[in-house]
Amino acid sequence: MEKKIGTTTLSTVVSDITTLRVDAVVNAANSSLMGGGGVDGAIHRAGGPSILQECKKIVSEIGRLPAGEAVITTAGNMPSKHVIHTVGPVWHGGKKDEPAILRNAYTNSLKQASRHGLKTVAFPSISTGVYGYPVSRAASVAVSAVVDFVKAHPDAFVEITFCGFDDTTEREYASALQSSV
Repeated sequence: MEKKIGTTTLSTVVSDITTLRVDAVVNAANSSLMGGGGVDGAIHRAGGPSILQECKKIVSEIGRLPAGEAVITTAGNMPSKHVIHTVGPVWHGGKKDEPAILRNAYTNSLKQASRHGLKTVAFPSISTGVYGYPVSRAASVAVSAVVDFVKAHPDAFVEITFCGFDDTTEREYASALQSSV
């Protein structure tokens, strides 16, 4: 699925995010930034020890990264140039401001990318793994946040990709993108 907003192409793919050749991949990190399972573990394994060393430095300066915030490191051995680490919310049935926190995770990741002059960004499905956020709900929030940011900053990006690990996830993001205005 592909959609153009101004000069930015928004698209969905099924892929291993660690293999994408983009300016930045976004990491669905935990607040310790020390690696973990899912996308976080895959990025740390693919990128190698330099990512962990940079994350340790960030944590020593700011402490744990709060949900909804984002920081940036290099990408180590991955083909991308940078990793933007963001922490999504744990799903509690929507009772703990999860949509607003998830929206902030996407928006703050794009702010980091824009601040560093990055033009191509790939997002995983943040919070939908062990954090339990329903994929269809997460896709709707993610696409809305990205579309709003792109409309407000029409020249900031060339391409933003929603990277699903499987067909089901990609279909949910494609559906959300298709119905976005």
